[in-house]
Amino acid sequence: MDEPRSSPQPPMAVASDEPMPHGHGHDVPPSVHPSAGRYLWTAVAVLGAVTLLALIVLWPDGGDDTTDPLLLDADTISATVVAIELRPCSYSLVDRCRWVDFLMEDGPFVGDIGSIEEATADGFLEEGEAILVTWFPVGDGDVAFAFYDYQRGGSMIWLSALFAVSVLVLGRWRGLGAIAGLAFSMLIIVVFTLPAILDGSNALVVALATASAIAFAALFLAHGFGLATTVALVSTFSSLAITAVLAWVFVGATHLTGLSDETSVMLGGLADGIDARGILLAGIVIGALGVLDDVTVTQVSAVWELKRARPELSVSELVRPALRIGRDHISSTVNTLFLAYAGAALPLLLLFTEAGQGIRGVVTRELVATEVVRALVGSIGLVAAVPISTWLAAVVVTGSDSDAPAPEAPAST
Repeated sequence: MDEPRSSPQPPMAVASDEPMPHGHGHDVPPSVHPSAGRYLWTAVAVLGAVTLLALIVLWPDGGDDTTDPLLLDADTISATVVAIELRPCSYSLVDRCRWVDFLMEDGPFVGDIGSIEEATADGFLEEGEAILVTWFPVGDGDVAFAFYDYQRGGSMIWLSALFAVSVLVLGRWRGLGAIAGLAFSMLIIVVFTLPAILDGSNALVVALATASAIAFAALFLAHGFGLATTVALVSTFSSLAITAVLAWVFVGATHLTGLSDETSVMLGGLADGIDARGILLAGIVIGALGVLDDVTVTQVSAVWELKRARPELSVSELVRPALRIGRDHISSTVNTLFLAYAGAALPLLLLFTEAGQGIRGVVTRELVATEVVRALVGSIGLVAAVPISTWLAAVVVTGSDSDAPAPEAPAST
């Protein structure tokens, strides 16, 4: 008599003995192509060594600053508006002006009261506002004061604290890593990138070294030292190289000079050996990095989870659905890039429109053409990042060598 057949049991979740790096479970794929993993770590090691060498060679020497200080902004004084009165103007006994009295809180006149004269029609300062003022001698030992800007430090500190809390509440340890990566990005730009460019180094090379250092820190701090992060890092470098080449080609082809605004022109007059076009290229490269790592991390994570859910999928079967995810991501990201640049240039676009210039005349003006080239080059780099990161991740998580571990059964829900 035949023994009754047992009904098939649902697959059981199998606990893995492999430790989770930084608590990121997605960083341990169900199967890994061992050769690809070794090649990736070797590539990352080489890139890291090249980046470190570039930082050492290009690090600014901190030489003497030959910039004329009279051409720069004067030292500012923190002050608080204490009173506003209507009094006769300094240039007329008939006309009346707004005299803004303020208490100076630092600088050479700390504790003294100063005044700023405003035309009644143009007055904007109010009592109790925290401001910054500058001073200059006017003869006979007297000094005059001028409004410089508002004090924004306190409000920006509160906003930064709110941002940090929001990231930590949602991201937890990964959020802490992201904040650490952001802090490193700001630090490397301030202590290396800006001084190195002012020191006369090639701005594009400095930008590539900066972007490489930031990519290492931001990705590893936020996502852990795992193979998934390595795939995203190599994909980011590949896409960034494409972006840099395209930027170099089309900035030259469109004859962009980098002198499209007053700041660039002033910078060229303040220091010798600064290449305005190189600074433009550097800005494109560094700006593109912030979006590239988002795309590559998303695509690698998508492939990792697809392989975890369906371990039998081949490389091509993984690439197809992951590319569909990438298309949706790219379509929204590219639109975001253009809207960001359009929003920043909105006053300029309004000015050109009011002047009656046609769309062709507006777009080909260097002020606008610079942003168009920046957006298009960055978008092409983003588009390239999707297939690069998707294919590379699919190859890595599809174990085909004889020593590759067998895929785990997906955990049942």
